[in-house]
Amino acid sequence: MIKLELQKNNNFVRNLNGGSNSGFVILFATTLASIIFSIALGVANVAWKELRFGSSARDANNAFFAADTGVECALVHDKDSAPFGTVSSINCAGRSIAVTGSAPSWRFVVTGLGSAGNSCAVVTVTKSPSGPNILSTIVSKGFNTGDSSCASTSENRVERELRVSY
Repeated sequence: MIKLELQKNNNFVRNLNGGSNSGFVILFATTLASIIFSIALGVANVAWKELRFGSSARDANNAFFAADTGVECALVHDKDSAPFGTVSSINCAGRSIAVTGSAPSWRFVVTGLGSAGNSCAVVTVTKSPSGPNILSTIVSKGFNTGDSSCASTSENRVERELRVSY
């Protein structure tokens, strides 16, 4: 019985010393898992950047069209209605909007714009004499997000500005 026991121990010792392939398999499996994990992280990173780029394009579009709406409101009011300075509010985007300021510069804020209704525009109209004519300049700053005064602390806020002179 003792002899059999020694023989078993010898086989165990021989397998420990002679089985040099077992460490290689673990090393190979770990390396392969690391490579697959790195590829997965790379694909996830590209997908994340595509997602951010898509939302950035949407935000830029909302900001641009908010600025465009602000310019259109100012142009329509300046050309078709009473001139700035004679009224305290204008109708734009389906609502009455307060106009602040006095000659030669007026300001108003258009809210509730964009695909989600969060976009806004801050519009400044300046009139200055230029020879026999009056030079009108409209500066409309459109934002993809903003409150009732077009203010926001969002880190993803996008601004687009349009300037029209006539």
